[in-house]
Amino acid sequence: MRLEGKHIILGVTGSIAAYKAAYLLRLLVKEGAEVQVVMTPAAKEFITPVTMSALSTRPVASEFFAANDGTWHSHVDMGQWADLMLIAPVTAATMGKMVTGIADNLLVTTYMSAKCPVMIAPAMDLDMFQHPSTLQNLEKLQSFGNIILEPGEGELASGLHGKGRMQEPEQIVEEVVTFFNGKKKLLNKHFLVTAGPTHEKIDPVRFIGNYSSGKMGFALAEELAEQGAKVTLVSGPVSLKCYHPNIKRVDVVSAEEMKQAALDVFSEVDGAVMCAAVADYRPKYPADQKIKRTAADMTIELEANDDIAACLGKLKTENQLLVGFALETQDEKSNALDKMKRKNLDFIVLNSLQDKGAGFGVDTNKITILTKDNKAVDFQLKMKTEVARDIVAQITASL
Repeated sequence: MRLEGKHIILGVTGSIAAYKAAYLLRLLVKEGAEVQVVMTPAAKEFITPVTMSALSTRPVASEFFAANDGTWHSHVDMGQWADLMLIAPVTAATMGKMVTGIADNLLVTTYMSAKCPVMIAPAMDLDMFQHPSTLQNLEKLQSFGNIILEPGEGELASGLHGKGRMQEPEQIVEEVVTFFNGKKKLLNKHFLVTAGPTHEKIDPVRFIGNYSSGKMGFALAEELAEQGAKVTLVSGPVSLKCYHPNIKRVDVVSAEEMKQAALDVFSEVDGAVMCAAVADYRPKYPADQKIKRTAADMTIELEANDDIAACLGKLKTENQLLVGFALETQDEKSNALDKMKRKNLDFIVLNSLQDKGAGFGVDTNKITILTKDNKAVDFQLKMKTEVARDIVAQITASL
């Protein structure tokens, strides 16, 4: 069974192709997948929840509230449970809602809460599929990181041929199997990831730090592990948790502790992703006791911390990959390219505080990947989990 142990959300929308969802569900279950079906109200006009529940051996989720007793279907829990969300068939109307964030049914709400990859199989009238608004929505969904299953061809009302027919269930299952097999490209690889801020002690109760939440670094660690790599995650002080069993977490506080933890493992790894927001300076003379407030001003003398990425860049071998990050506020690309050269990086991930939704403390990011061969790839604003996939794809291509 090629999908044994995989958790899949199967979303079904109100298309005439919904009858194929029952066959698709049977094939997924036959391959060993655990499947939770989520149906839109319109989908129930084409195929009954009883059929889908019998095939999946799970109650179908369709309404937000299961009954009048206060119980409800948690879209958040489903989104965290799943390894993949597969929406087949997906109508033009649902695609429009997914693009614009109109979460007026359980399926779209689950889609917007999902932490897993999303695969969609469009199905609609062929002339409708060719409409500019549909094609634009497909392009946007793909830019969000969704995997589009190309529809098959059929005859248009004009007599010409065009796309619009949903892929056959057997084809979709093969796409799903290929997707999971392809996510193991980093088997037997070992990566170091640094994440979060560092806190540089002023006295026992005060420190110099920054606003980094660690979300980007943790998303990268999870994605690397999901693709088969062993990951050593060196994290500054954050409240996040690790979930994948391939991740070994090492907690540190200061830049010096982070440097030492990185050096301890660097010779063993195939690559390192330096995502932490390391403090550039630390107090030269931290106090052993809490500094009492006085009427006079206070001056704190600072000294520079070592640049961890630059230290590793000097040690890097030809068989190792070193990735850096640059958070800039001006002259973004020129500053990032300078960092890449100085630190001996293989590529650098640039984001700017000028971009709304990027930077510290948010769930989204907008990046540009700059490579040593002077290529620059710009990405749209995405969830950090999706950004991590883009970065890991570049890592895989660079090995």
